[in-house]
Amino acid sequence: MAGMATHVITGAGSGIGAAVARRLHARGDELVLHARDAGRAKELAAEFPGARTLVGDLAEPAKLSWAFSHQALPDRVDSLLHIAGVVDLGPVGDLTPKSWRHQLDVNLIAPAELTRHFLPQLRTTRGHVVFVNSGAGLRASADWSAYAASKHGLKALADALRAEEHEHGVRVTSVYPGRTASPMQAKVHQQEGKEYDPGEWIDPESVATTILMAVDLPRDAEVNDLTVRPGR
Repeated sequence: MAGMATHVITGAGSGIGAAVARRLHARGDELVLHARDAGRAKELAAEFPGARTLVGDLAEPAKLSWAFSHQALPDRVDSLLHIAGVVDLGPVGDLTPKSWRHQLDVNLIAPAELTRHFLPQLRTTRGHVVFVNSGAGLRASADWSAYAASKHGLKALADALRAEEHEHGVRVTSVYPGRTASPMQAKVHQQEGKEYDPGEWIDPESVATTILMAVDLPRDAEVNDLTVRPGR
């Protein structure tokens, strides 16, 4: 992506999202950082001077339209990077509708709603939508049913969007990282009852490198699906 571009990013507060935001901020691109509330927005604005923020709770996607109607949305969007996510493990016999709904709302329905809001800008710029999925979006393991279902759905969303928006020049990429050293991974280990050693897993900076490779690829090519696995 040549020249200064504008990127809307969810999940910029930690892990992969923070790594991507730091890279884009360092090279002088314009950032619009999504935050769940005003307090978080203030923290992100302090961490990334010059960045704009956009407030809305991904756990309540039906209210995002109302929240955005009270804020100034960017006129230009070159990329929409869906990196935020939540996970709550448990066997099917124990997971409640509340747990299912929370993961589906944040991991699937909110990205669809955000994409709907920014499609006009993305079509104008022939922009790029990146969905940071998961290995669980390709295969489901015991205790991962709700999370995997949300991520399988995210793959379907990306595939359908790619087919729909190809004629408008909008590129769509799904990235499937394996276990990555992040606060989410620490939570997963806690839920699994395992000791967490971040050195055993992918550095978020490595995943950020793959995301930016896809975003910066010249217009004659498009990365559709990219799997990133631990190298150790």
